[in-house]
Amino acid sequence: MNVEYKTICGKKLKVLGATDEATETLLNKQHVFIIGSKGIPAQYGGFETFVEKLVEYQTDKDILYHVARLADDDERYEYNGAIAFNVKVPNIGPAKAIYYDVAALDKCISYCTSMNLKKPPVFYILACRIGPFMAAYKKKIQKLGGVLLINPDGNEWKRSKWSPPVRQYWKVSEKLMVRSADLLVCDSIKIEEYICEEYKQYDPRTTFLSYGCDSQPSCLADDSEQFVSWLKEKGLSAGEYYLVVGRFVPENNVETIIREFMKSNTSKKLALITTDNEKLYRELDKKLGFSKDERICFTGSVYDQELLKKIREQAYAYLHGHSVGGTNPSLLEALGTTKLNLLLDVGFNREVGEDAALYWTCEPGSLSWLIEKSDQMSDEQINSYGLLAKKRIDDAYRWNSITDQYQDLFHKESAALGKVEK
Repeated sequence: MNVEYKTICGKKLKVLGATDEATETLLNKQHVFIIGSKGIPAQYGGFETFVEKLVEYQTDKDILYHVARLADDDERYEYNGAIAFNVKVPNIGPAKAIYYDVAALDKCISYCTSMNLKKPPVFYILACRIGPFMAAYKKKIQKLGGVLLINPDGNEWKRSKWSPPVRQYWKVSEKLMVRSADLLVCDSIKIEEYICEEYKQYDPRTTFLSYGCDSQPSCLADDSEQFVSWLKEKGLSAGEYYLVVGRFVPENNVETIIREFMKSNTSKKLALITTDNEKLYRELDKKLGFSKDERICFTGSVYDQELLKKIREQAYAYLHGHSVGGTNPSLLEALGTTKLNLLLDVGFNREVGEDAALYWTCEPGSLSWLIEKSDQMSDEQINSYGLLAKKRIDDAYRWNSITDQYQDLFHKESAALGKVEK
């Protein structure tokens, strides 16, 4: 029998048939259906990287992961032992993500209905996009004897990029999903506290299970052609730039960072690796005039992860201005690679950084003062913060530990709450 393979995101994936053969081994596995990421192989953001690592570090072969993948066809693949199933979604604007989650959930339920699974299936939904539909789907999951786990993400309804009606939808959707969940898996203690307080009338079951990271150095050498060429192209020098990595959106406080950096007397540069946002760029330049300051350098995006890790490693310091969300992946990556980290002083960031970082506020002068103070730090002081940062990652955020905890959680919840009708 010929086996077909396809290359997706640079990875070779085995193409599967439209259905699975119902072998005894397959039916006895613990089936876990993951909905809400754009899929694997990962090429986008936090949730995609989480699912990628979940299957990459899988040690429990009794679990079979089914991962929804946003695509323009309905093919199925095997990837790192998981089943990646495509979900074809029409281009319908902002509602596309909602359609995607609902369509993916329909496929998962249909799969379970067609199979005589021996263990209660686990449905793990990432983010709270489909609240208005959740009560009906909860009944279908209960009929299957399944368990519904939800990751509430990080206050999506607070993000300024959304219009007021969309933000209102996110808040209502969050409430309805919290009400339906058997368990809410929060990747931030602050998010868990928020869920328990905001929705205490539902007495939600919650658990804290963090996002992950690693502190392995980049495979690129300091003098690698790839890194040196990037520095030259951007007009930067190793160890002589402050770094920002993240989306170019208001809640990441890019405006405050640029304003305060321009106010400081540092001779170092500010390298901003961000998504393109021409409108915000023009608005900020009109307000701040940063294009006239030779120290401000917008570098564009960097998708090569080893190069990005090397850029982080060779930064003088990392600036993190995220004010919305839970455990932010870019912050973990910074702590795992950059020695000196200057973080916006909000609960989410304090929770992660603890005493391994320095903190600033949005008050005028706070960050510019901290930048100037950082410029005066000795190598010994900077190295000390670097050791603390990497220890923080190794102690609390290692991927292999996180994925092991998830494996235990899926088995535990299936056994405790699920019920397969005999």
